[in-house]
Amino acid sequence: MISLNSSAIPPTKHSKVVIGMSGGVDSSVAAWMLKQQGYEVIGLFMKNWEDDDSDEYCSARQDWLDVVSVADLIGIDVEAVNFAAEYRERVFAEFLREYAAGRTPNPDVLCNAEIKFKAFLDHAMSLGADAIATGHYARVRHYGGRVQLLKALDASKDQSYFLHRLTQNQLTNVLFPLGEIPKTEVRKIAEKIGLHNARKKDSTGICFIGERPFREFLNRYLPRTPGPIKTPEGKIVGEHMGLAFFTLGQRKGIGIGGSQDGNGDAWYVARKDMENNTLYVVQGHEHPWLLAHKLSAIDASWVDGVAPMPGKYSAKTRYRQMDSACEITAGSEGPPSFQLSFTEAQWAVTPGQSAVLYDGDICLGGGIISA
Repeated sequence: MISLNSSAIPPTKHSKVVIGMSGGVDSSVAAWMLKQQGYEVIGLFMKNWEDDDSDEYCSARQDWLDVVSVADLIGIDVEAVNFAAEYRERVFAEFLREYAAGRTPNPDVLCNAEIKFKAFLDHAMSLGADAIATGHYARVRHYGGRVQLLKALDASKDQSYFLHRLTQNQLTNVLFPLGEIPKTEVRKIAEKIGLHNARKKDSTGICFIGERPFREFLNRYLPRTPGPIKTPEGKIVGEHMGLAFFTLGQRKGIGIGGSQDGNGDAWYVARKDMENNTLYVVQGHEHPWLLAHKLSAIDASWVDGVAPMPGKYSAKTRYRQMDSACEITAGSEGPPSFQLSFTEAQWAVTPGQSAVLYDGDICLGGGIISA
């Protein structure tokens, strides 16, 4: 029998756990694990987007069928709940505001804080749940009446970055069954118990966009405001369709043909001048404009409820990167903010993305990069 992480509540027949099920292999195996541990398990399928759920890019109907099939196989009840209105108000509206302001938001972070661990949590508790669970790769540890958010043991799949805005109240009654096993083992379990989705492709990208072209989607909601593309020296090398459609560090789809100065290096988006509607690009991955030893972050959120003491930690400025050594200092008076200073230069630090702070395996929280 596969054991859950050390934070699990005692597996008795009186412990009711509601687990978010997406139709993917992770949440399916997580539900099976909970059932094996003796919990009373209820699956909950969340529908968060319905504006164009009939086109080729939306998989909601197939995902629901996959959830029903899995629930039937492992012997649990399942229901669907529609959070589309909450998602549009709490996540999508903020997503559009950030892009319109020239930043690059991470809606998955906000979705976890506002939908999966708020609207979903509230609904689960209304069903009489003692705890909720998800298929995220992360762990929780209870100590002295508090809860810590920890990285998953499988570092390649760790998702604590996306969960860093969760609070003590949200984490107190949460189980992450996959936190202590590798993804390869999850696939093996799925095949062993006969799950039809054992080899289902992992979902990627932003949940409400799916596999559709990003610019095509964004263009439905944000106006095109063309402007010049310039080099650091001020030379105009092209025209952009709108600053909202570009992100720092972007290499593909800039629309600059050929080499402008003969050196053959790739072009990268380096800066956005919102006031003058100008996009700045540079050549070469290691151009100084793409490297930064410091950043400022706003809208700070700390798992323990208070900011960590100034000192040395590690941090991520985007999900797909290694932790980098840093020091944190408190921000100025006003809304919660902080600054990070890095030992090694960070590449393409992007306003709107999350800077997440770690003390070893402990995720302390983080904030939204502002500069």
